[in-house]
Formats: sequence, structure tokens, C-alpha cells
Amino acid sequence: MFYPMYRMWPVLLLGGILVSGVRHVSGIDIYTPNELEAVNGTNVKLKCTFTSTHPVSLQSVIVTWNFRGINSGSDESVFYYHEVAYPPLSGRFKGHAVWSGDIVRRDASITLHEVPPTFNGTYICQVRNRPDVHGSNGEIVLRVVDKVSLSEIGILAAAAGGACGVILILLCIVMAVKFYRRKGMDNDIDLHPREQEWKDPTVCSPEEAVHLTVVTKEKEVDSSDDEESEPSSGDDEEEEGNEDADDDDDDDDDDLGDDDDD
Repeated sequence: MFYPMYRMWPVLLLGGILVSGVRHVSGIDIYTPNELEAVNGTNVKLKCTFTSTHPVSLQSVIVTWNFRGINSGSDESVFYYHEVAYPPLSGRFKGHAVWSGDIVRRDASITLHEVPPTFNGTYICQVRNRPDVHGSNGEIVLRVVDKVSLSEIGILAAAAGGACGVILILLCIVMAVKFYRRKGMDNDIDLHPREQEWKDPTVCSPEEAVHLTVVTKEKEVDSSDDEESEPSSGDDEEEEGNEDADDDDDDDDDDLGDDDDD
């Protein structure tokens, strides 16, 4: 029993959709920046990452980097990686291209050292993870310049940084002014009581108070000395009494002499 062709067209169409969907799901996705800019003589990293639906291993992944110069229709090999790195042995990229990726982390990047102006062009990153070999390639347009040109993002970042710097400077100025004002007020408070003490004659200074205390102690010491010297006055009276007695004896002797003369 044969089916007419018009009845088979829907089946074939559905099968084609399913097959294309399976290929898309099983394809490998590669991510690279669209453009890069590097200063002449410096190093630049060509970033290339990928995702795959199949397990990734060093044995299954193959990485190929090619270069297409400006106004050039042919591609030139830049780098090859399969289990180990294979840098170029000849051509313009000899000694300039080095491996800087990590297959386990799904990174297939390379670095170009000391790029000259002849490196201007498009770099193509191709990754295959067998049996996952379908997918588009990543392309990076590299421009080698003498000076780095500021992009819009760079200008915005510089403007934001400048604004933040101005704000910080203003805050520092305000804090410094407040600090010096507070310090001046503290100095005024310290000087004000001293001025009152100078103007009021009834208030004595700490130095005078100490002097008065010292004088009082000296007086107490003098009084104690006087008290200790008082007993010695009795000795003086005894001496005076003895002197008076001697004088009386002399007088008696004189009187006896006068009687004998009579």
C-alpha cells in the first residue's frame, strides 16, 4: 500500500525541523569580544570561552586560531591546541602567540606578545569537542594603535572618578574647618577662667595658696621652737639668783670689814 506524496510532505517537514533542532542543541557555543585595542609593542589577551553539551576533556577538545588580515581573503594559522599547545613555528606570529587558556574551565584564550601594527585584522577562534563539532566560530577585530583612545565607558569612568575625588576633597575641607573651630573654642574656654582670676584680687593663684601653706608651717615650727626654749628660762633665773646671792655675800663682807675698823 503506497501513500500519496502530498501526505508525506508534513512528515518530511516535521522530520527536518526535528533534525535541525537536534543539531542546534548539540552545537558548541563560542564567546569572544567583538573588538580589542592594543598599544603598539604591548601584550594583548584574545579571550575565547565555549560551552558544549558533551563532557569536556583534554583529549576531546581541539582549538584552532586563525588570522585574516585587512583586505585579505585568506586565513593564516596563529595557534593550534590538542592535548598540548602547538605555537607557530614560522610566519609573523612566531614567538608572539602563547597559550593562556584552560580546557577544563572551557577557556581557549591565547595571548599575543609585543604586537606590531602588522597584527591589525580579525582573529578567528574555532573550538571542537568531539563528537560535538557543530557551531559558529568566534571573531575578534584587533586594532594596534600608538596610543589608547578613550571610549565612552572610559570617559564616564573618568568623570565619575573625578566627581568622587572632588566630593572627598570637600568633605576633608569641611572636617578640617570643624576641627579647627572646635579647637579654637576649647582654647577660649581655657583662657576665660584665667582672665577672671587675674581681674579678681580676692582670688589667689595656686602658687600663692602653696606659699601661704608653707608660711603657716613655718610659723608652727617657730612656735614649737619657742615652747621648747621656755624651760631654759628657768636656768637663767637660777643663774640670776646665784648672782644676787653672790652680791649679797659681798655686801655682808663689806659690812663686817666696816665693823672691824670701828
